[in-house]
Amino acid sequence: MRLILSRKGFDSSAGGCPSPVLPDGSPCVLPIPDSQSGIRYDDVTHGERRLGKIARDLTRGRIRGNHGAHLDPDLIADAFPRAEGWRPVLGQTGSAQGHLRNQGVSAGDLFLFFGVFRRAEIWQRRWRFVPGSRPFHAIWGWLHIGDVHRIDDLTPGALPWAGYHPHFHGEPDPGNTLYVSSDGFSLANEKKPFPGSGVFTHLDAPLVLSDPNGRLPTQWRLPSGFFPGDGRPALSYHTRPDRWRLEPPYCYLDCAARGQEFVLDMGGYPDVSAGLRACSELAVTPGTILESLCAFHGFLEHHGVAGRAL
Repeated sequence: MRLILSRKGFDSSAGGCPSPVLPDGSPCVLPIPDSQSGIRYDDVTHGERRLGKIARDLTRGRIRGNHGAHLDPDLIADAFPRAEGWRPVLGQTGSAQGHLRNQGVSAGDLFLFFGVFRRAEIWQRRWRFVPGSRPFHAIWGWLHIGDVHRIDDLTPGALPWAGYHPHFHGEPDPGNTLYVSSDGFSLANEKKPFPGSGVFTHLDAPLVLSDPNGRLPTQWRLPSGFFPGDGRPALSYHTRPDRWRLEPPYCYLDCAARGQEFVLDMGGYPDVSAGLRACSELAVTPGTILESLCAFHGFLEHHGVAGRAL
């Protein structure tokens, strides 16, 4: 299995802002703007809230409810009106898709989506970021790949439920690719299946990637099992040794600003693979990060999952 850490959601590099963590602790992932998309921010909901007002308030009017939204990845059934047969899905193209192709990403691999977040609140009837709060990287959702489709190769009428998706509304593009969620998946030596996709309903500490003592969101703290020693390939885009520092039980990583997807071949990381299979035996330490990987079973069982087994 390959593990793909995929950077998704609004941030300052997209001319936007961090996605908010709402007062109930839920991550509200704001899609990036997309003038070609037929989806508007007001069309997308987070629970009972429309994203249009949240985006307008937090961007101080730069993004409004009638602006086009690139709803991708699209993981939650009730976030947008659906055609019969809808599946959770991710679209990718350009250099990001080229990287996934070069890394051999295919059916059976697992995307973990992360983004830039900041705590938010209602103040004088408007959303604002909590004064003094700081942005941080955190994992907010996942998609286990069931099928991969090159959109330009699809026959007319194929995947009728997917016609709304932003990746169906651009110019012809041979790299334009759709990753569709599996029905569900089980890890090695485990019988219980887990949903093929979903989001975490609370950004608890173990889902946070950023070092709690770091100055920037891109300064990550991971379990030491992710350290690329002993000749095993590092997380893609992070092959330079000076990006890594080992201080057991953690390792520290200066996360690359460039690149949307970072791929880890689990075959070279037995500690991580064992953790994925045996989360019940792990002691999850609050404040560390990729326990959300190493204890992935535990988070699906013990954290609220806003998704569904299909």
